[in-house]
Amino acid sequence: WMSPIYNYLGLRVDCIDKYEPHSPERTAAYASDITYGTNNEFGFDYLRDNMVHALEQRVQRRHWYAIIDEVDSILIDEARTPLIISGPVGRDTSTPFKQYNTDVSRLYKKQVRLVSELIAEAEQELEAGNEFEAGEKLLAAKRGGPKNKRLLKLFSDDPGLQKLVIKVEGDYMREKRLFEIDELLLFAMDEKGHNVHLSDAGLDSLSPGDSEAFVVPDLSEAIGTIEEDESLSVDAKRETMSRLEAEYAAKSEKIHVIHQLLKAYTLFQKDEKYIIGESGEIVIVDEFTGRQMAGRRWSDGLHQAVEAKEGVEIKGETQTLATITIQNYFRMYDKLAGMTGTAETEETEFHQIYKLDVFVIPTNQPIVRDDRDDLIFRTKREKYQALMDEIERLHKMELPVLVGTWRSLRRNRACSSAGASPTTC
Repeated sequence: WMSPIYNYLGLRVDCIDKYEPHSPERTAAYASDITYGTNNEFGFDYLRDNMVHALEQRVQRRHWYAIIDEVDSILIDEARTPLIISGPVGRDTSTPFKQYNTDVSRLYKKQVRLVSELIAEAEQELEAGNEFEAGEKLLAAKRGGPKNKRLLKLFSDDPGLQKLVIKVEGDYMREKRLFEIDELLLFAMDEKGHNVHLSDAGLDSLSPGDSEAFVVPDLSEAIGTIEEDESLSVDAKRETMSRLEAEYAAKSEKIHVIHQLLKAYTLFQKDEKYIIGESGEIVIVDEFTGRQMAGRRWSDGLHQAVEAKEGVEIKGETQTLATITIQNYFRMYDKLAGMTGTAETEETEFHQIYKLDVFVIPTNQPIVRDDRDDLIFRTKREKYQALMDEIERLHKMELPVLVGTWRSLRRNRACSSAGASPTTC
């Protein structure tokens, strides 16, 4: 709607979102004096430009100047969000996920029971006054099942237990003995690192009696030994190497598939990380907005692992052809600027990452908003109960309420239990 003003001043304006990627129209849009578009489209066009075979096939020009709307959302909240262009692998990769899914599912269920036993033992240790021993059991339970409802309730009812677990974990980490806690489990989870690793007990459970099932041969050493073996003919050496490489590939694939399946079962929860669409497909849920990201797929076999876990059709794996984060894309611009109503709280990050200063523009009218002090609650249960009470009070006044959360789907269930009818925006 600003284009008439710019046109009057002799400037040409266009929007890339109106045209297909790599079309002449989109190239012309980039040639305009002022080019509008969404951050994702700008980023994906950059990736596509890096995949062309000739310079004249590129659509973007040099990155001179960008003015970003809702700049804190783009440059801070979504800064690490990767833009990924994927392509088919070219071979069927669904079979291994079907093959190992049952074993991993069985292992996961065994771990759930094990974590419940550890929590019960921790409660007994607490009753007996053995605080440190209880902390060890709770730490193991946390590393083995951080989302266990019984464990979360214990931490919610007694915040002191979380401090105890942190203390015990610190002691074990200082002494480099954290692996001893993990050996109480079948596998341990690192939620922050988004990783899962199997213990010896877990490996044995997946492949009982076969201690070499997950041992990948050292190819370079083995090939060197084969080449130095004068008793083997050239053909025998070639055949032995080929067999060794096939064993290496098979074991590597097995380890990778089992690892991705474990991540799917432990770190990717339905209705939180994803939902199942009407056609039975896995639909990723954006962790920042709670919106569905139809058509997007996790890479490196993770999406297939989730499909196997949920028992839906396992589609072909994709591989990453090109990727860049939002942050790295916009840092290529010679100059950056932006507008938002909530930049002041992120002032330090803007300066450290982008060397941008934040200026607060006064409102043209006096602020009528009633800013109140924060309310602090002892437990999440009390917090959500107070939230429900406030929503109910406003609902009776026939006032709509917008509740912002990263976990919209889960909070919806909480609202529904209170008799409200929430709508996810």
